[in-house]
Amino acid sequence: MENTPSSEYGPDITLLQKVWNWRQVLFISGLIGALTSAAGSFLIEPEFQSSVVLFALPQQSIGAQFYEDVKREDILAYGETEDAERLLQILNSDRVRRRVIEKYDLWSHYEITKGEPGSRAAMTKMYSGKVGANLTRYGSIQIDVFDKAPKMARDMANDIAQLTDSVANQLRNDRAQEAFHYAERSLRQNQREIEEMEGRLAELRREGVYDFPIQIEGLNEQYATALAEGQQDRAKNIMSKMERLAPFANEYNQLTTKLEDAYEQEAVLKKRYDLNKLDAESQIPAAFVVDRASEADKKARPVRWLITVMGALSVALSSLVFLLMRDAIR
Repeated sequence: MENTPSSEYGPDITLLQKVWNWRQVLFISGLIGALTSAAGSFLIEPEFQSSVVLFALPQQSIGAQFYEDVKREDILAYGETEDAERLLQILNSDRVRRRVIEKYDLWSHYEITKGEPGSRAAMTKMYSGKVGANLTRYGSIQIDVFDKAPKMARDMANDIAQLTDSVANQLRNDRAQEAFHYAERSLRQNQREIEEMEGRLAELRREGVYDFPIQIEGLNEQYATALAEGQQDRAKNIMSKMERLAPFANEYNQLTTKLEDAYEQEAVLKKRYDLNKLDAESQIPAAFVVDRASEADKKARPVRWLITVMGALSVALSSLVFLLMRDAIR
């Protein structure tokens, strides 16, 4: 009994032979796909592209550049890859996105009803499809904005770069503000302690204690001289002065030692206070814009020829798969 062939073309026919035999069907399928895709591409609203290219700058302490003796970082240096990645994270953050959406009223522009269920997800998806930012091979960041209005695409791209810089500065200043408030509290506390100790020393001066070690040394010399000269009354008078000063010895010595340490600590705290205050109030750019966005005079998408080619290939390949499956079933 003869074996039934696996297909109408015989068991040994190759895939290329099948494709050749089906060439007319595949050609017609591809042509239909190309025509359909080309027609569909004209239904897509053209969009224009505007781009901004910027370099991230290292977020260094400007106060350290003025108040530290040894400068460990160069304020004029460009940022490294880590700086660019941090800035890219800020650029893609919800803070920047919300500000752009509010400023340009993208709810109306993208025809999304605010407040409806799923509206936020729809806005996020639409925004992500229109706005993109990526690291380039040169270590810079490129911001791309697509929109049906070329002027709006330009303005959005430039504003996103500016807003990113503002948010980065705000985050930096917020951190510096916390450090500044801590330095301020520490400095004020130190100064209050100095005032209290100086006030107590003023009270001791009114008691006659001006510089206890020097006073005692001088009185001892006078006492020894009076004894040597046989001036008993004078020696007794000098002894009474030393006895009157004696109770203040420990307190005076402790106050002068603490006060000396407090003055040294005040110098350190004052330096930290000035450093953090400058960091909290300064506005150092987080990015250096190399190329600002300009208004495009030619649409960027859709790329109709690419859509047409992809449509033709997709339909042709789908037809080939269908024919192969049909042949296998037979």
